[in-house]
Amino acid sequence: MTKLLDYTVVNEMDSRIRLEVNGGGPGKTVDVAQHADAEPAINGLGTVHHVAMAVGTADEQLRLRGELLKYGCKVTEVRDRCYFQSIYFREPGGVLFEVATLQPGFAIDEAPASLGRDLKLPPWEEAYRAEIERGLAPVRY
Repeated sequence: MTKLLDYTVVNEMDSRIRLEVNGGGPGKTVDVAQHADAEPAINGLGTVHHVAMAVGTADEQLRLRGELLKYGCKVTEVRDRCYFQSIYFREPGGVLFEVATLQPGFAIDEAPASLGRDLKLPPWEEAYRAEIERGLAPVRY
């Protein structure tokens, strides 16, 4: 995280390291817990599937992808997620990291003032709309 993702270690204590990027604060701070005797986690309830980070531009994402490959990481090709472009790789401890662009953003199919009021799906998920909607809790605003 410090060599390739520009995070800075700002605090260390027993089994925990706090890292920050771009000055820290909400959305820019990560706590890493390390327990050498812990069993590898299995995805399921109560576990983290992946950690997502933003990158400013597609060019920055491609540059980072190249650096990750040189470092020896297995990195996916750029994946179109409709609202952003993503690459994925696992850090040495096995955690899946996503690095996503900020553009085009979530306002491509609805006005910013009404974001989150309707379920918007990328085209490839539309076939599953009814199934997805059945699994959602009601939202009150």
